[in-house]
Formats: sequence, C-alpha cells, structure tokens
Amino acid sequence: MSWLTALALAIVVAMSKVVVISGASSGIGEATARVLAAAGHQVFLGARREDRLAALAAEIGGAYAPLDVTSRESFQSFVDAAVERYGRVDVLVNNAGVMPLSLLESLKVDEWDRMVDVNIRGVLNGIAAVLPRFADGGHVVNVASIGAHMVMPTAAVYCATKYAVWALSEGLRQERTDLRVTVISPGVTESELADTITEEYAASLMEDFRKLALPASAIGDAIAYAISQPAEVDVNEIVVRPVSQR
Repeated sequence: MSWLTALALAIVVAMSKVVVISGASSGIGEATARVLAAAGHQVFLGARREDRLAALAAEIGGAYAPLDVTSRESFQSFVDAAVERYGRVDVLVNNAGVMPLSLLESLKVDEWDRMVDVNIRGVLNGIAAVLPRFADGGHVVNVASIGAHMVMPTAAVYCATKYAVWALSEGLRQERTDLRVTVISPGVTESELADTITEEYAASLMEDFRKLALPASAIGDAIAYAISQPAEVDVNEIVVRPVSQR
C-alpha cells in the first residue's frame, strides 16, 4: 500500500461516522443505509424484520439488531448494541414510520394510535436512547414528511404526527448548543408506507399521488448531505419532493 493510499484510507476512516438507523429494513431506511455505507460510514440497522436486516447488513457491510421503536427498552437495547459493536454512536436517523391514511369520520382509532406510537413515541424513544450516548456533540436526523407542512383529506392524523416530529426537532435544536438536529421532510417517495392503508377511498387517492414518487435514494442522499457538513454547520431542515409535485 502506498503512502498516498494509506493517507486516503486514514482520512476516510477519520471522517466515518457511526450511524444508527430505525426502520432500516425497507424504503427510505434501507436506501439511507446503502448511501451512507457507500460513503464509508458505519451503519447499524434496526427494524422488526430481522431477515431483511440480516440480508442488507451482509450486503453493505453493516450490522443490525432487532428494534421495536414503540418500546423504550427495545430502542435502548438497540443503541447499546451499536455502542458495544462500534464503541460509540455519532448519528441517529429516526426513520421508522407508518401511514395508514383514512378520513377522520371513519374512526379508525386503532390506526390513529399506531401512528402516534410509531411516528411520535418512536422518535422520542430514539432521542432518549442516544442523548446520553453522544460523547462529543452528536447528530439527530428525524425523518418527518411534507405532511409536516401541509394537510390534506385522509391525512389529518398522519400530518399531525409529522408536525410533532418537526416541533420536537426544533425544540431539541434550541435546547442543545452541542448537538446538530436535522429534519428531513420527503414529498412522495417510493416506500411501503402506502401498503398500510386499509380505507379504500384513501388508498385510491394515494394510488394517483404515488405516480410521482421519488426513489428512496434521493432521501438517503439528502441525509448524507446533512451528515457530511462540518461540525459547526447544522442543516436544520431539508424538504425533498418531485419537481412535478405541487
């Protein structure tokens, strides 16, 4: 190995970060893991579907542990496992989310509860697990949605949960001067989120809406950009959507 190659490798290692990602078994989480691993970061993957995590980790050279974001104990164990594996955690990507859209009058209250549990409590559980583990600064990346900035029929509860993600992120940013906090708000993006919609009317609306979908890698690229900035630069929010999405 030449001295130039060794120097380049040392620089890559020095810039490499340990990134824990929730909801990493598909969609934006999987795409983000691929993008960050390709950039030289150490990725630690979490989700409920361990078979998918195992296959992805083997492919990209990462590691994984089972994760139920609605459980504070599960998220804590997940982060502890990452620290045990890599010695530290530098970045949390709070990505896990669900989107069973429906009209409020349909009273799908169990689905409302699920969105609150995953989309809000899951983010809080992630924050609670990583803050004590950040040895020097740290970076929390919360994946919200364009729904944090707009509301449409069938999406009232979902948008409310994503606005909560935005609000929590902004509050955390203001409280900590040693912490970087980024909100990523995707527009319509390829994912499995729409598969959880059980109401026929909401599903039909989403079918047309998703014809404009961005590849999930576009969101992974945005997250990689935020992570790659110098320590004194905090990218507070990135909104990413298709050019043709109004």
